[in-house]
Amino acid sequence: MGAAPPSTLRGRSIAAISEDWPSAYQVVDTLTFQAGFNTNMVIAGTTLLGFAAGVIGVFALLRKRSLMTDALSHATLPGIVLAFLAAGWFGYQGRSLPILLLGGTVTGVIGIVCIQAILRHSRLREDAAIGIVLSVFFGAGIVGLSYIQANAAAGSAGLNTFIYGQAATMQPSDVALMGSIALAAILATLFFIKEFALVCFNDAFAQVDGWPVNTIDLIMMGLVVLVTVAGLQAVGLILVVAMLIIPAVSARFWTDRLWVLVLIAGVIGAFGGYLGSVVSALLPRKPAGAVIVICTGAMFAVSMLAAPSRGVIALALRRAHLRLRIASDHLLELAHDSGKVLLHREDIDRLSTLRGWSPLFRMLVTFSMQQRGLAQSDGNRGLTLAPTGLQRGARVARNHALWSQYLISYADIAPNHVDYSVDHVEHVLSDDLVRELEQHLAKRGIAIPAGETVSA
Repeated sequence: MGAAPPSTLRGRSIAAISEDWPSAYQVVDTLTFQAGFNTNMVIAGTTLLGFAAGVIGVFALLRKRSLMTDALSHATLPGIVLAFLAAGWFGYQGRSLPILLLGGTVTGVIGIVCIQAILRHSRLREDAAIGIVLSVFFGAGIVGLSYIQANAAAGSAGLNTFIYGQAATMQPSDVALMGSIALAAILATLFFIKEFALVCFNDAFAQVDGWPVNTIDLIMMGLVVLVTVAGLQAVGLILVVAMLIIPAVSARFWTDRLWVLVLIAGVIGAFGGYLGSVVSALLPRKPAGAVIVICTGAMFAVSMLAAPSRGVIALALRRAHLRLRIASDHLLELAHDSGKVLLHREDIDRLSTLRGWSPLFRMLVTFSMQQRGLAQSDGNRGLTLAPTGLQRGARVARNHALWSQYLISYADIAPNHVDYSVDHVEHVLSDDLVRELEQHLAKRGIAIPAGETVSA
């Protein structure tokens, strides 16, 4: 899960270094937790960490604190450095993971407090405050690491792995600590989920109703701190923010319900941690933290493209369907206004030129009308409207008249200025809105024709 030892690479060019691809048996063994105790521990720990990051990341996203998590992760580095130095001064093992994580937690919290202080006592915006704290704390941590590497004992070796993460160096005790912190964060999040939801969706109401919003916010960010420090050694402080943000954003494409959102985000985070660790174990030269983020990012790409309601593909299909329906309505309205049942090819060409339709789009419009049963092809002559098409044309024409008259009567818009607005609205008026328009116009004694269909 980490880079190859320097001794194995000495004297070899980059081109000479090759990747040994795993066999099918190795892949199956790793996927089914049969690759050895240490590997299984790392895979299980990163899976649990990914689940915890996905769950708490939902509330960081809803609370609009995603950038705050980035500043928090960078603010942990000086704490790790100070904890290492303090442990050495007091005669303890500086590389002790609990001591290092405690130090990272302290400076992470201090970083959040600094951001809040800047926002409260200055006119700076949140993004500026986050940028200041992130860069200053991270710079201080880099300086501290340089000092340790130049002056401290050999026990400082590998301390910089907290920047990028190195899961291969984790001991079973380290994995157990990481998993325990992640599990505690999950349980605490589920315990406070109602309070978190209230503050995320309506903090003003919560404050008026007497809820301790600041305390709930502090608990929420405290859980973010726990997950961040838990993932430092496995993923690194630069990439751990991705485990908090990407699963939550990915899950947002799939649902609008909070409980389902939390569950999906946790599953995506867990699967990213699991798959990334497996790939890193099978390809030892690939760092686990980066591979985990890549796997999670791949699931984000799938969610963004393929989600049934919010995905890019679904959105594009809905827009295409709406555009075809509106174009069909224009043809049907033209037939109604001209009193025709047969739309000649010349009529379709004329409207296509007026509307700027391409030949392909015009073909799709006529095909769509036939598929929906609104018209039938009449060979080279054009389209013969079906009864349903005649009714739809009459309805669109009447909606046009209703909305035009409403704008003229109530919005004081000149009759020659309403066509552009009406052209967009006439296709989407619901039955309830049509009845409401009729009632308003009836109060002024304005009657709209019933819009009878054209007979054959």
